[in-house]
Amino acid sequence: MLVTLILTFGPISGAHFNPAVTLADASRGGLAWREVPVYVAAQIVGAFAGVAAAHLMFSQPVFSASQHVRSGSAQLFSEFIATFGLLSVIWGCLRLRSAAVPFAVGAYITSAYWFTASTSFANPAVTLARAASNTFAGIRPADAPGFIVAQFAGAAGATALFHWLAPLLPKDAARVAVPHPETDGVYGE
Repeated sequence: MLVTLILTFGPISGAHFNPAVTLADASRGGLAWREVPVYVAAQIVGAFAGVAAAHLMFSQPVFSASQHVRSGSAQLFSEFIATFGLLSVIWGCLRLRSAAVPFAVGAYITSAYWFTASTSFANPAVTLARAASNTFAGIRPADAPGFIVAQFAGAAGATALFHWLAPLLPKDAARVAVPHPETDGVYGE
């Protein structure tokens, strides 16, 4: 489902469903800072709409505070790793394999569900919305702030690493000995 959403909304909004991704993208110059608040607001509204829709489909109360405990250092570290990995996949694919991003992100999130103790929320908007879902997928509202901090830290860490490993902007790429399609004419012209 995530792959189809990215393919569908990518041409419209860049498939920005995640505030951590949006902030990381803006920090690298991919999105204007003035657009960030609108994107984040839409992401949060969309996440809550998704929870409401799922609950209505399964005859659950539209919103109810989650009682699912997700606390402790292992959970927080898992969210850091989940989000670090998500941004690493995006940054790693984006520069030379942008068409692969939807598939790589979908595969990563699916696998991270299984390899992280937190089941890989990796999205602050989803974390907030899942606090309003008293189901197995929820998170107790008291545990959500720690997840969100870990998610932003993971996104910042991956963004910093990939800024160094694989610069996206031509002015940054000129400083490294890696062909860049916009500056070297290697992939077109």
